[in-house]
Amino acid sequence: MTARDTAVRAPEAPVAVRVRADGEMDEGDLAYLREKVEAVLGRPGLPPVSGEIRIIRASAHHVGQPWTAGAEIRVGGYLVVVHARGSSARELADRLQDRLRSRTDRVTHRAHCTRRAATPPPWRGGTAA
Repeated sequence: MTARDTAVRAPEAPVAVRVRADGEMDEGDLAYLREKVEAVLGRPGLPPVSGEIRIIRASAHHVGQPWTAGAEIRVGGYLVVVHARGSSARELADRLQDRLRSRTDRVTHRAHCTRRAATPPPWRGGTAA
């Protein structure tokens, strides 16, 4: 009997996240960003993921952190919004990965935890306080 026969493992949910870069961005940096996003959103155990990530580079040369990212990702039934800034495209990708991971971990933890009282209310057979 295999894991597929016992339904222990769920099939991998598709990741449908579009990455849009406005301005000049190297193909290597874009591939690096996609790898980082795929590492976070392609993890097993996450519900279906969809959304968009926008990368913008400021045209002013005097800006300290010219790279900006905004992500609106739907993880299952929850909307995850993440913003990040960086001085280089790779630094931006690393910060975006960290923030996406923390937000998706929070959402998946919230989905698994139900908020219930420790004891049932008195009208349902619990003790009166």
